[in-house]
Amino acid sequence: MPDTTERVCFLLALRPERIADYLAAHETVWPEMLDALRTAGWRNYSLFLRPEDGMVVGYLETPDFERARSAMAATAVNTRWQSAMAEYFRPVPATAGTRPDEALHRLTEYFHLD
Repeated sequence: MPDTTERVCFLLALRPERIADYLAAHETVWPEMLDALRTAGWRNYSLFLRPEDGMVVGYLETPDFERARSAMAATAVNTRWQSAMAEYFRPVPATAGTRPDEALHRLTEYFHLD
């Protein structure tokens, strides 16, 4: 049976002056947020930071990314989390006023080695 796991990588941009605060907020991610991510199908989820400029790289695996995103968007805890995180991110002109999870820039996978 073929593997139907989507590997997803995305970029976000932090405000450089808020990097330390953003990292501190992730030291104690709300348990209900972690549960919601798992329930929505986010697996093997990691966030990486390039501290020189605040670039965040996210990676996750899921059977269906759009379904996983939609499931998260429908939760009250995600709405609260995105509201709390919004102050840490740089505004993106094309998506100004959107929540951080709506402004992520998904990268195209072009090679994978198992």
